[in-house]
Amino acid sequence: MEIQTVKKMEKEAIKSSGVDFLRLGFALFFMVAVLTYSFLSTGGVPNSMFLGIAALFGAYMAMNIGANDVANNVGPAVGSKALTMGGAIIIAAIFEGAGALIAGGDVVNTIKSGIIDIEAFNGNTNSFIWAMMAALLSAALWLNFATMIKAPVSTTHSIVGGVMGAGIAAAGFSIVDWGTIAKIAASWIISPVLGGIVAAIFLYSIKQSMVYKEDKIQAAKKWVPIFVSIMSWAFITYLTLKGLKKVWPNIVDIFVFLPDDKSPSFLIASIFGLVIAIIVYFVVLQTVKRRALGVENNRNGINSMFTVPLIFAAALLSFAHGANDVANAIGPLAAINDAVMTGGISSSAGIPLWVMAVGALGIALGLALYGPKLIRTVGSEITELDQMRAFSVAMAASITVIIASQLGLPVSSTHIAVGGIFGVGFLREYLDTTEKKDVITIGQEIVEDEKKVLRAFESDLKIIEKKKDKKKDDYQKIVDLYKKIDEEEEKLKEAKKSLKSAQKVQYVKRDAIKKIIAAWIITVPAAATLSAMVYFMIRGIVL
Repeated sequence: MEIQTVKKMEKEAIKSSGVDFLRLGFALFFMVAVLTYSFLSTGGVPNSMFLGIAALFGAYMAMNIGANDVANNVGPAVGSKALTMGGAIIIAAIFEGAGALIAGGDVVNTIKSGIIDIEAFNGNTNSFIWAMMAALLSAALWLNFATMIKAPVSTTHSIVGGVMGAGIAAAGFSIVDWGTIAKIAASWIISPVLGGIVAAIFLYSIKQSMVYKEDKIQAAKKWVPIFVSIMSWAFITYLTLKGLKKVWPNIVDIFVFLPDDKSPSFLIASIFGLVIAIIVYFVVLQTVKRRALGVENNRNGINSMFTVPLIFAAALLSFAHGANDVANAIGPLAAINDAVMTGGISSSAGIPLWVMAVGALGIALGLALYGPKLIRTVGSEITELDQMRAFSVAMAASITVIIASQLGLPVSSTHIAVGGIFGVGFLREYLDTTEKKDVITIGQEIVEDEKKVLRAFESDLKIIEKKKDKKKDDYQKIVDLYKKIDEEEEKLKEAKKSLKSAQKVQYVKRDAIKKIIAAWIITVPAAATLSAMVYFMIRGIVL
């Protein structure tokens, strides 16, 4: 039997190592293809070697973004079983790539978030190129490590730390805009707290309006279209503000009736969202009426009505993420490309199609090869999700960004999504504890009663044991009392255990919280330290 078990374990290990080798092969093939193309297209340009290596780093960074960050968009849908793992990867890969290629923009800021002063390089192009290369590699290495330990972290914070560390190494601490860094540090608290609150509010609203009603199906006919239309408004507004901002001038050229602004205003985005929301409301209203005929009047019936909206949410979040966060991979690469081609340093740079393709394909490939690990973590290893909980998390991901952008608060989409998962988990704990108040009260009374009985037995035992002239009956009573005390102590132990269980319901895994929060806090300093080391290494090799 043991031999068979060992053979089975060996077989599984060989199978697993084969899959890992295949993944590594695909990843290396992509990186080598990017490096080869870079050399073939820019081989005659001075410093083309730096550009080729930077392209390699950019491809590595893009794959790590796909492996880590994309899990926040599709993880809740997979955890709630609205999507299979394969379906989620296909949808996310398509929409991430589409978002990057269609709405990634023609120009990107070379210094992410303006965290360092570009003038501090004093026109030293080589130093700038080395710094951007160091930022790319260090951010990618940190993301790779975070993915290995199953910690969803912010790719934006990773590249911010990389740029900051390389900037300090190149020009000293005065190069950093510490006010911007303080805002980023504030987002560690603001993002998860806001995301958790918004997700909890929506989940509680769904419970109050449908789950707690006697006729759940009738309530669902009324409220599901409303919730889905709110989701539509939020996502279209979010998509317009975050996903289309880089190509807004092109949209304005096509639709001449729109205000001629560089980026969409909140008013315009809201109007777009409202129009779509009204259309969605009437479509969903008819759909729910038809579906309600074959749905059971229970929680599972309500959950089933949120499956399709969750799939759309995963797709739209992926599109917006691809459009917005592809810059984390291609921003430094575009900056290096611009510096190599022009011989100067610019605060913004054009994005060649091949650079954009590196970002888009890299994110999609990284998701397909290494994304499932983080998708499982986000979807099921923090707290248990069903469709209505996952829907609430998706709502938090879009609405929190809208609220924060209007208030001028710094937020991270990763921290918002994970904070939303924390929020629905803690709400479940609170509601479950509240619903068990009577059970807890009765449990406390039972514990007190058992203690009184135990004290009475112990008192009787002491009285008998103090007798000087004990008779045969006294010794028998002592034996009986010891038995009763043992039995009563066991009863008290069980009563305390039941009470503790009722008092302390934990639907959010505390170990997961500690690990994730620790990773969030050290992301910027870890990436910065690594980046400074890489910068000095590159400089030492070149000089």
